[in-house]
Amino acid sequence: MSKKINKNRGSSLDDLLKKEGVFEQFQAAAIKEVIAWQLAEEMKEQNISKAEMAERMNTSRTQLNRLLNPKDGNVTIESLQRAATAVGRTLQIRLAS
Repeated sequence: MSKKINKNRGSSLDDLLKKEGVFEQFQAAAIKEVIAWQLAEEMKEQNISKAEMAERMNTSRTQLNRLLNPKDGNVTIESLQRAATAVGRTLQIRLAS
């Protein structure tokens, strides 16, 4: 009786996404989701309403809703930076190996 060898055994989701050519897309979406979640949590902690947050960012509530839901369109680094500043934080972006 011979054993079947699973060629995918031991591979990671990252490997699969890279193989399919969508790794960067999924990674960018995950990063945006984490930042949006962090901003929403900071707003809750500081008791900042969406109206107040939009005013602090000098933008509309519609734009703020897009920022807090990164699946709803493109989010720019500039918008993320303004949002971070509005809650007293800084946005840090770096290249990693």
